[in-house]
Amino acid sequence: MGSVRKASAWLGLVDDNDDERYYDDEYSEGTESGDAWVTDPRVKVAADTAEDKGRRIGTVTPDSFRDARAIGELFREGVPVIMNLTAMEPADAKRVVDFAAGLIFGLRGSIDRVSNRVFLLTPADTEIISGEASAHREDGFFNQS
Repeated sequence: MGSVRKASAWLGLVDDNDDERYYDDEYSEGTESGDAWVTDPRVKVAADTAEDKGRRIGTVTPDSFRDARAIGELFREGVPVIMNLTAMEPADAKRVVDFAAGLIFGLRGSIDRVSNRVFLLTPADTEIISGEASAHREDGFFNQS
């Protein structure tokens, strides 16, 4: 379709029947065999692979204290949880932090503040590696001299 025709169609001066020219009846009928689309068994979905290797991290942004249960269930399964409490009222956020403190105490985990009202809960078998910016400068990475 030419640019003048496209502009005319956009303004509504002519009918835009360009889609009908390229429409293929094959795709409208679906698969002939009637079978559902099946994924190649050699392909693993990323979430399944992460779950098999224990490399999952949960993120929870609760609206109220009632959502604390989701945090507890994930953490009890051994999944590190990022709690984003920025959408909560300060009083409810304090209750959720108290709940998380009891949770990590009972399951021997740890809690770290990531930023203002965002916390990372890590199970006992998870190691947190600090990525200090000064450590990278000393080893010459991005060293311009």
